[in-house]
Amino acid sequence: MVGMMEIRRIGNIDVVATDVPGAVAQVVAAVEGDGPAIFGFCNAHSVNLARADPAFVTATRAGVFFNDGSGVDIASRLLYGTRFPANLNGTDLTPAVLAALPAGTGVFLLGSPPGVAQKAAAILAERFPNIRIAGSHHGFFSADEAPALSERIRASGARLVLAGMGQPRQEKWAAANAGAVDAVILCIGAFLDFTAGQFVRAPLGMQRAGIEWTFRLLQEPRRMASRYLVGNATFLAATLGQRMKR
Repeated sequence: MVGMMEIRRIGNIDVVATDVPGAVAQVVAAVEGDGPAIFGFCNAHSVNLARADPAFVTATRAGVFFNDGSGVDIASRLLYGTRFPANLNGTDLTPAVLAALPAGTGVFLLGSPPGVAQKAAAILAERFPNIRIAGSHHGFFSADEAPALSERIRASGARLVLAGMGQPRQEKWAAANAGAVDAVILCIGAFLDFTAGQFVRAPLGMQRAGIEWTFRLLQEPRRMASRYLVGNATFLAATLGQRMKR
């Protein structure tokens, strides 16, 4: 336990065990508070990345990470004898966070290819009249451009930054720039792409069954085969090894 939060270490990542209301409350409380904070999501792919990337592990230690997907739920049962209270993937939790924000909260959208964040901004402004879209920018910026972008976000008055640049880049950016933007950063993966209609989500039944990853695999077999087919097997083997060590 850290404070009032139960932490379960999956691979090299510390994951908070909470339900949807608890996760939303944590993010909103940080937004309503002063200063920066980082939140993100851990799935099987995250754990595999962390095993080979110490800098990613360091970045996750700078924030609070929620469980995402059936893989880490299986790991929780193997390592701790119980499931996580709920599946807290970013695509579903982010709208719940936006809906709970105080009226007038500034939100900055960062990520995806050029034009996608701007399109998502228009959609989110209509869906959530309680928020103020403080700005948007694509995720394909260089290291040289990063300081000016952080200054732009800070000057926008945003209290929440939705960062969707894929793992581990979004988490590393958040850890390096949270102080500069002086805001809460929520690392959201493909949320902007889904919102803007760049990708179609799996049918609701597949989402509830925890097999949404198979739909992504069918959509992008070449790009996702290594991540899901090889990656899931690697994740399970490593989790069993972690269990034996425990």
